[in-house]
Amino acid sequence: SSSRILCIAYEVLQGLQYMNKHGMVHRALSPCNILLDRKGHVKLAKFGLYHMTAQGVDVDFPIGYPSYLAPEVIAQGIVKPSDHTQCEKPLPSGPKSDLWSLGIILFELCMGRKLFQSLEIAERLKFIIMLGGVDDVITTLAEEHGCLDIFKDLSENTIALLKKCLTFQPSKRQVLKELLHDSLFSEVSSLYPPFHKPAGLFSSSPRCANLTLPEDISQLCKDEDSDYLAERSIEEVYYLWCLAGGDLEKELVNKEIIRSKPPVCTLPNFLLEDGESFGQGRDRSSLLDDTTVTLSLCQLRNRLKDVGGEAFYPLLEDDQSTLPHSNSSNELSAAASLPLIIRERDTEYQLNRIVLFDRLLKAYPYKKNQIWKEARVDIPPLLRGVTWAALLGVEGDIQAKYDAIDKDTPIPTDRQIEVDIPRCHQYDELLSSPEGHAKFRRVLKAWVVSHPDLVYWQGLDSLCAPFLYLNFNNEALAYACMSAFIPKYLYNFFLKDNSHVIQEYLTVFSQMIAFHDPELSNHLNEIGFIPDLYAIPWFLTMFTHVFPLHKIFHLWDTLLLGNSSFPFCIGVAILQQLRDRLLANGFNECILLFSDLPEIDIERCVRESINLFRWTPKSATYRQYAQPPRQASESNSTRSSMSCFSADYQEAPRSDLSRDSIKLDDLKAEVSPRISAEDLIDLCELTGPSHSKTPVKKTKSSKPKLLVVDIRNSEDFNRGHISGSINVPFASAFTAEGDLIQCPATATLQSFKGRVVVIVGNAVKNTAAFAAHLVKNKYPRVCILDGGINKIKPTGLLTVPSPQI
Repeated sequence: SSSRILCIAYEVLQGLQYMNKHGMVHRALSPCNILLDRKGHVKLAKFGLYHMTAQGVDVDFPIGYPSYLAPEVIAQGIVKPSDHTQCEKPLPSGPKSDLWSLGIILFELCMGRKLFQSLEIAERLKFIIMLGGVDDVITTLAEEHGCLDIFKDLSENTIALLKKCLTFQPSKRQVLKELLHDSLFSEVSSLYPPFHKPAGLFSSSPRCANLTLPEDISQLCKDEDSDYLAERSIEEVYYLWCLAGGDLEKELVNKEIIRSKPPVCTLPNFLLEDGESFGQGRDRSSLLDDTTVTLSLCQLRNRLKDVGGEAFYPLLEDDQSTLPHSNSSNELSAAASLPLIIRERDTEYQLNRIVLFDRLLKAYPYKKNQIWKEARVDIPPLLRGVTWAALLGVEGDIQAKYDAIDKDTPIPTDRQIEVDIPRCHQYDELLSSPEGHAKFRRVLKAWVVSHPDLVYWQGLDSLCAPFLYLNFNNEALAYACMSAFIPKYLYNFFLKDNSHVIQEYLTVFSQMIAFHDPELSNHLNEIGFIPDLYAIPWFLTMFTHVFPLHKIFHLWDTLLLGNSSFPFCIGVAILQQLRDRLLANGFNECILLFSDLPEIDIERCVRESINLFRWTPKSATYRQYAQPPRQASESNSTRSSMSCFSADYQEAPRSDLSRDSIKLDDLKAEVSPRISAEDLIDLCELTGPSHSKTPVKKTKSSKPKLLVVDIRNSEDFNRGHISGSINVPFASAFTAEGDLIQCPATATLQSFKGRVVVIVGNAVKNTAAFAAHLVKNKYPRVCILDGGINKIKPTGLLTVPSPQI
């Protein structure tokens, strides 16, 4: 019926207009590429070929079906360049060529027959070109196919539509947008509400703006045995299909779309010197194969047959530690304790994680805390990009911000970016593709342009790679993540003169090595193998320069949950994996070892770095040049309820007991890190009113977390000291060789070896020297109290020993 034809035409035009808005032309429109769903609505298929082949340049077959090609498309192929002109590639087709193809399809629908069936391909093309010489294209087509009677019975609207589509001159053919708003669609356009792009995770519009619920809610759950998989997105289903053993290449080989042929069989039998060959026919595999392959979901459904419906609708308000009660929930809890690499390949486990994260992310930022909590278990690879964005606190209309940045005007940095991109993670097919390079260029340039106070340093490309890989089709999100990541972990690393920032960072790192592994620290210092020689690319690129992408993903899953000092722990964990080889080697061998870093077990590295992080007092990694605390309005209340894992020492409010900044040279002179008085009070669990001289020790059966060593002379010690501390006067503590002199107090010190030891004194020089001696004697976890005993005096937490009677 004419109204049905108008509906189909209107839906196809809507689809084409949406494609044009995204810079695409179909060019292969034919009846077999217009699909109908169960409700009879149109879905356009195979629209990507023309776009993917760079407008047909990359393949040696024409794109499109001869009967449906627009005259201007055929004409470009027919005009042969004269011998002396250079053969130029044809101009890409515009949206109007799709309009002609649609006209022919609608004409066939109206007439109930295929056009040009009796003609050879060459004749068809000739006939279409000849239509330029006739006054009325539609009448001519009807006459040629003997269906003038049917044509005369068509409604006025249908004839008007066919005329507008089948206008021979492209310049006179209507524009898609105009045609959609034409009065001939007035009766059908009201059936189609305007299309709203679904609100994304990071968008300015409220995500429930277009939410419509049926009058009767029970209509929603009418289907008892509904197909839960059908409600998941195509990306999710394809991802799970691959996990359940699906292999796309194998399917295509089975259907003989991918054929292998011995290279010797592809040679022509006879070749003239001008390049003309005789013998073999043209290889069919280089031509267009229009087969559609349907991928079977049997294997996936079989894998998921035990998963109950409730797994697809997890209740977020309940405690998620109990996994959904299905027949396989025991297996799922068992799967949670398996190594990460196995969990990431387990179909059922991944389904549960994907559905859960999908729900949590849809409620971001409201569900921020729960996303953090779940991310500490693991992050499903499919949703890693968006989850990272949520962990980094990306919010707002990121697309508009990205679009507003000028990424086209040439700038001096362009040349360096061009040089760096082809060297960055080029083993990866996605990042090494021309499209990958173009995206790299735009994201990096956007960052440089929007941060005028910072400069492009080599290594920025490596830092961008994980974000670009995970958000390959969303440059704005890749850019937003990178812009949130750099100030958190690499604050001021990209200043024009960043030497003071990097020097401080490396000094704190060498103090961390001494704190956690004094034996290794002593050896590396003896042979002069300092962090400046190997650790700058580690921290400047947050390890992306030294590890392949798949390892970076697992490393950063944890890094993003930690604060800005977590990278120090990762660095120490890497050194500890290479510990035996480093201890056995001299300077030259160590340089060689790091020039080509051996295989590092990332799972072990992550485990150990978390452990090191837990043993490190918060203030030990204090950096003067770290990111300053944010304003109260910015760090909203959700920050306070985050775990201590992610809270930054710099974020805490400053007090008299906090760490003070010291000169870089003084910092370099100290082997062990300093800790603040508030950390000491917290770790010693000293309590009691500030005016009372006798603080009450918390009654805890557990061993004390740390030992305080007071190195003042015994008179000063007896005038007042920290509860539970021992007195080892500096003057009489070590022999001339630097060994500890035996006495009851040093015996206590030895019994505490392995736990945190805090050195307290009056003179900074003495405490630093005492700590350095302990490190030489391989005492781990030694630190100095910043500000010495004077910092503690005003708190009233010093105790006086009872007089001996």
